[in-house]
Amino acid sequence: MIRPFRPHSRFACLLAFGAFACTTGARADDLTVSAAASLTNAFTDIAKAYEAQHAGTHVNLNFAASDVLLKQIEQGAPADVFASADEATMDRAASAGRIDAASRRDFAANSLALIVPADGRSPAALGDLAHDEYKRIAIGNPDSVPAGRYAKQALVKAKLWDTLQPRLVQAQNVRQALDYVARGEAEAGFVYATDAASQATKVKVALSVPTATPVRYPAAAVGSCKQKPAACDFVRFLSDPQSRATLAKYGFSAATP
Repeated sequence: MIRPFRPHSRFACLLAFGAFACTTGARADDLTVSAAASLTNAFTDIAKAYEAQHAGTHVNLNFAASDVLLKQIEQGAPADVFASADEATMDRAASAGRIDAASRRDFAANSLALIVPADGRSPAALGDLAHDEYKRIAIGNPDSVPAGRYAKQALVKAKLWDTLQPRLVQAQNVRQALDYVARGEAEAGFVYATDAASQATKVKVALSVPTATPVRYPAAAVGSCKQKPAACDFVRFLSDPQSRATLAKYGFSAATP
């Protein structure tokens, strides 16, 4: 069965990053997967499928913003697989020697969307966000959330970043930005298209936002594949037809070169 992440007590200091609880260590046959928050629904299903095919293996899922996950790994938190929502974060993991570079592969793609509450008024263009009716705009913190970085790039290109600063409500991850809009606590927000689809009754996509670089999701084994063969096996499993079908079910597209 899929179990919530249970790190060893010596990682209590990582509470500052908002994803860990102090409890007993993981079992030897556990597989700990640290994945971007936008992968929550898809990876929950994929982990169940992996467990069904690998008797005795338990998959622990740890979701947070990609940069937060990398920081956890850098500080020694247990992790076997890292799946980020952008190439840049995985590049930093590779440069720091945190992953097995040979295991790295892009397994999904996404797109950035501007959303509003289901009963809200949709802006016709990004420039409309400067109108008074959009008092609060949810965005992932660009310093730690890939979706926030993509959104900031788009707003800078549109010459709106400085103008909108007083209205931006920064979220710890893309799912929190989604929740702000879904609960009506923000009049608009930047999330991935897949996040918008997960709350289709509460939010609607106003605009598809072009990004300077494609939104692709890489995954890799943390550490060496020789030491963690199951981690590399899980990364390969993400490209299995069953996993690709699951990702498509939640709105992800195939990663293209």
